[in-house]
Amino acid sequence: MSARLPVFPLGTVLFPGLVLPLHIFEERYRALVRHLVGLPDGAPREFGVVAIRAGWEVAPTGPNGRPLPGGGEVTLHEVGCTAELRQVTELADGGFDIVTVGRRRFRIADVDSGAAPYLTAEVEWLPEPGGPDEVADLLAARVIAVFRQYLGLIRADPGEISEQLPEDPTVLSHLVAATAALTVADRQRLLAIDDTAARLRAELRLLNREAALLRQVRAVPVPLAELASPPTPN
Repeated sequence: MSARLPVFPLGTVLFPGLVLPLHIFEERYRALVRHLVGLPDGAPREFGVVAIRAGWEVAPTGPNGRPLPGGGEVTLHEVGCTAELRQVTELADGGFDIVTVGRRRFRIADVDSGAAPYLTAEVEWLPEPGGPDEVADLLAARVIAVFRQYLGLIRADPGEISEQLPEDPTVLSHLVAATAALTVADRQRLLAIDDTAARLRAELRLLNREAALLRQVRAVPVPLAELASPPTPN
Protein backbone atom coordinates (compact mmCIF):
# COMPACT_ATOMS: atom_id res chain seq x y z
CA MET A 1 0.00 0.00 0.00
CA SER A 2 1.34 3.42 -0.94
CA ALA A 3 0.51 7.02 -0.09
CA ARG A 4 1.75 10.53 -0.85
CA LEU A 5 3.23 12.45 2.03
CA PRO A 6 4.73 15.88 2.67
CA VAL A 7 8.42 15.33 3.46
CA PHE A 8 10.59 17.20 5.95
CA PRO A 9 14.34 16.50 5.48
CA LEU A 10 16.31 16.61 8.73
CA GLY A 11 19.80 15.87 9.93
CA THR A 12 18.42 13.29 12.35
CA VAL A 13 16.47 10.03 12.36
CA LEU A 14 12.97 9.77 13.83
CA PHE A 15 11.66 6.49 15.28
CA PRO A 16 8.06 5.40 15.96
CA GLY A 17 6.85 6.47 19.39
CA LEU A 18 9.58 9.08 19.95
CA VAL A 19 8.80 12.76 20.53
CA LEU A 20 10.29 15.30 18.10
CA PRO A 21 9.85 19.04 18.82
CA LEU A 22 10.59 21.36 15.89
CA HIS A 23 10.96 25.11 15.43
CA ILE A 24 9.50 26.01 12.03
CA PHE A 25 10.89 29.20 10.49
CA GLU A 26 11.32 28.55 6.75
CA GLU A 27 8.32 29.67 4.70
CA ARG A 28 7.99 26.35 2.85
CA TYR A 29 7.59 24.48 6.14
CA ARG A 30 5.33 27.15 7.58
CA ALA A 31 3.12 26.35 4.58
CA LEU A 32 3.33 22.67 5.50
CA VAL A 33 2.17 23.34 9.07
CA ARG A 34 -0.69 25.52 7.81
CA HIS A 35 -1.69 22.72 5.45
CA LEU A 36 -1.73 20.16 8.27
CA VAL A 37 -3.64 22.41 10.65
CA GLY A 38 -6.22 23.09 7.93
CA LEU A 39 -7.02 19.40 7.34
CA PRO A 40 -10.53 18.20 8.30
CA ASP A 41 -11.08 16.75 11.76
CA GLY A 42 -10.15 13.09 11.82
CA ALA A 43 -7.65 13.35 8.94
CA PRO A 44 -4.13 12.19 9.88
CA ARG A 45 -1.97 15.25 10.48
CA GLU A 46 1.38 13.68 9.68
CA PHE A 47 4.37 14.27 7.46
CA GLY A 48 7.43 12.23 6.64
CA VAL A 49 10.72 12.89 8.43
CA VAL A 50 13.67 11.61 6.40
CA ALA A 51 17.35 11.88 7.31
CA ILE A 52 19.50 13.82 4.86
CA ARG A 53 22.18 11.83 3.07
CA ALA A 54 23.73 14.93 1.44
CA GLY A 55 22.73 18.60 1.44
CA TRP A 56 21.37 21.02 4.03
CA GLU A 57 18.27 21.23 6.23
CA VAL A 58 17.90 24.95 5.51
CA ALA A 59 17.88 26.16 1.91
CA PRO A 60 20.63 28.75 1.20
CA THR A 61 19.26 32.22 0.50
CA GLY A 62 20.46 35.23 -1.44
CA PRO A 63 20.83 38.84 -0.20
CA ASN A 64 17.08 39.36 -0.66
CA GLY A 65 16.29 36.47 1.66
CA ARG A 66 14.84 34.28 -1.09
CA PRO A 67 16.06 30.70 -1.64
CA LEU A 68 18.78 30.41 -4.27
CA PRO A 69 17.77 28.42 -7.39
CA GLY A 70 18.74 24.80 -6.84
CA GLY A 71 20.23 25.71 -3.47
CA GLY A 72 17.80 23.67 -1.42
CA GLU A 73 18.44 20.35 -3.13
CA VAL A 74 19.09 17.44 -0.80
CA THR A 75 19.69 13.72 -1.19
CA LEU A 76 17.57 11.69 1.20
CA HIS A 77 17.82 8.27 2.74
CA GLU A 78 15.19 5.84 1.46
CA VAL A 79 13.58 4.95 4.79
CA GLY A 80 11.87 7.48 7.04
CA CYS A 81 9.21 7.75 9.73
CA THR A 82 6.06 9.83 9.80
CA ALA A 83 5.71 12.56 12.43
CA GLU A 84 2.20 13.08 13.76
CA LEU A 85 1.42 16.68 14.67
CA ARG A 86 0.36 16.84 18.34
CA GLN A 87 0.84 20.46 19.36
CA VAL A 88 1.19 23.75 17.46
CA THR A 89 2.17 27.15 18.84
CA GLU A 90 2.06 30.02 16.36
CA LEU A 91 4.76 32.65 16.92
CA ALA A 92 4.60 36.41 16.45
CA ASP A 93 6.93 36.28 13.42
CA GLY A 94 4.67 33.80 11.60
CA GLY A 95 6.71 30.74 12.49
CA PHE A 96 5.62 27.80 14.62
CA ASP A 97 6.87 25.69 17.49
CA ILE A 98 5.43 22.22 17.06
CA VAL A 99 5.55 18.92 18.93
CA THR A 100 5.32 15.70 16.92
CA VAL A 101 5.47 11.99 17.68
CA GLY A 102 6.93 9.35 15.39
CA ARG A 103 4.22 7.05 14.08
CA ARG A 104 5.03 4.65 11.20
CA ARG A 105 7.96 3.76 8.98
CA PHE A 106 7.99 4.06 5.22
CA ARG A 107 10.24 3.67 2.19
CA ILE A 108 10.39 6.44 -0.42
CA ALA A 109 9.40 5.38 -3.93
CA ASP A 110 9.49 8.79 -5.63
CA VAL A 111 10.15 12.41 -4.60
CA ASP A 112 8.38 15.41 -6.16
CA SER A 113 9.88 18.87 -5.58
CA GLY A 114 7.34 20.77 -7.72
CA ALA A 115 3.88 19.76 -6.49
CA ALA A 116 4.01 21.95 -3.35
CA PRO A 117 6.28 24.56 -1.72
CA TYR A 118 7.80 21.65 0.24
CA LEU A 119 8.91 18.21 -0.91
CA THR A 120 6.31 15.46 -1.28
CA ALA A 121 6.96 11.78 -1.82
CA GLU A 122 5.19 8.64 -2.87
CA VAL A 123 5.89 6.20 -0.04
CA GLU A 124 5.33 2.53 0.73
CA TRP A 125 4.48 1.61 4.31
CA LEU A 126 6.89 -0.82 5.93
CA PRO A 127 5.61 -3.79 7.95
CA GLU A 128 5.59 -3.68 11.72
CA PRO A 129 5.73 -6.90 13.77
CA GLY A 130 2.56 -8.08 15.45
CA GLY A 131 1.97 -10.68 18.12
CA PRO A 132 4.36 -12.32 20.57
CA ASP A 133 7.91 -13.18 19.51
CA GLU A 134 9.85 -15.37 21.93
CA VAL A 135 13.23 -14.60 20.33
CA ALA A 136 12.58 -10.84 20.49
CA ASP A 137 11.51 -11.15 24.14
CA LEU A 138 14.77 -12.90 25.04
CA LEU A 139 16.84 -10.36 23.12
CA ALA A 140 14.96 -7.48 24.75
CA ALA A 141 16.03 -8.67 28.20
CA ARG A 142 19.67 -8.75 27.07
CA VAL A 143 19.41 -5.30 25.45
CA ILE A 144 17.94 -3.82 28.64
CA ALA A 145 20.85 -5.20 30.69
CA VAL A 146 23.52 -3.98 28.26
CA PHE A 147 21.80 -0.61 27.78
CA ARG A 148 21.80 -0.01 31.55
CA GLN A 149 25.53 -0.81 31.67
CA TYR A 150 26.05 1.59 28.76
CA LEU A 151 24.11 4.35 30.55
CA GLY A 152 26.29 3.79 33.60
CA LEU A 153 29.36 4.56 31.51
CA ILE A 154 28.05 7.77 29.93
CA ARG A 155 26.44 9.30 33.03
CA ALA A 156 28.47 10.91 35.78
CA ASP A 157 26.13 9.68 38.52
CA PRO A 158 25.06 6.03 38.11
CA GLY A 159 22.28 6.75 40.62
CA GLU A 160 20.50 8.70 37.88
CA ILE A 161 19.73 5.45 36.02
CA SER A 162 16.24 4.96 37.41
CA GLU A 163 14.03 5.29 34.34
CA GLN A 164 11.72 2.43 33.51
CA LEU A 165 12.61 0.90 30.16
CA PRO A 166 9.74 -0.50 28.07
CA GLU A 167 9.25 -4.26 28.09
CA ASP A 168 7.71 -4.38 24.62
CA PRO A 169 10.61 -5.45 22.36
CA THR A 170 9.65 -3.23 19.41
CA VAL A 171 9.14 -0.14 21.56
CA LEU A 172 12.42 -0.86 23.34
CA SER A 173 14.29 -1.26 20.06
CA HIS A 174 13.10 2.16 18.86
CA LEU A 175 13.91 3.83 22.20
CA VAL A 176 17.45 2.44 22.33
CA ALA A 177 18.11 3.39 18.71
CA ALA A 178 16.95 6.96 19.34
CA THR A 179 18.69 7.59 22.68
CA ALA A 180 22.06 5.85 22.42
CA ALA A 181 24.93 8.04 21.23
CA LEU A 182 24.98 6.64 17.69
CA THR A 183 25.77 8.20 14.34
CA VAL A 184 23.01 9.11 11.91
CA ALA A 185 24.24 6.26 9.69
CA ASP A 186 23.89 3.76 12.55
CA ARG A 187 20.43 5.03 13.42
CA GLN A 188 19.37 4.95 9.79
CA ARG A 189 20.42 1.31 9.47
CA LEU A 190 18.41 0.43 12.59
CA LEU A 191 15.33 2.25 11.31
CA ALA A 192 15.47 0.32 8.04
CA ILE A 193 15.38 -3.10 9.77
CA ASP A 194 11.87 -4.58 9.55
CA ASP A 195 12.30 -7.40 12.09
CA THR A 196 12.39 -6.47 15.79
CA ALA A 197 14.67 -9.35 16.73
CA ALA A 198 17.14 -8.38 14.00
CA ARG A 199 17.08 -4.75 15.20
CA LEU A 200 17.73 -5.82 18.80
CA ARG A 201 20.65 -8.02 17.67
CA ALA A 202 22.14 -5.07 15.81
CA GLU A 203 21.71 -2.88 18.89
CA LEU A 204 23.49 -5.41 21.08
CA ARG A 205 26.48 -5.24 18.74
CA LEU A 206 26.42 -1.42 18.69
CA LEU A 207 26.02 -1.06 22.46
CA ASN A 208 28.86 -3.50 23.13
CA ARG A 209 31.02 -1.59 20.65
CA GLU A 210 30.24 1.77 22.25
CA ALA A 211 30.73 0.42 25.78
CA ALA A 212 34.12 -1.01 24.84
CA LEU A 213 35.19 2.35 23.41
CA LEU A 214 34.02 4.18 26.53
CA ARG A 215 35.94 1.80 28.77
CA GLN A 216 39.09 2.36 26.71
CA VAL A 217 38.74 6.13 27.00
CA ARG A 218 38.25 5.90 30.76
CA ALA A 219 41.30 3.65 31.01
CA VAL A 220 43.70 6.35 29.76
CA PRO A 221 46.44 6.37 32.46
CA VAL A 222 47.41 10.03 31.98
CA PRO A 223 45.13 12.72 33.50
CA LEU A 224 43.19 14.41 30.73
CA ALA A 225 44.44 17.86 31.83
CA GLU A 226 47.98 16.81 31.00
CA LEU A 227 46.99 15.89 27.44
CA ALA A 228 46.26 19.55 26.70
CA SER A 229 49.94 20.57 26.95
CA PRO A 230 53.21 19.11 25.67
CA PRO A 231 54.97 16.73 28.08
CA THR A 232 57.71 18.22 30.24
CA PRO A 233 61.17 17.07 29.06
CA ASN A 234 63.13 14.93 31.52
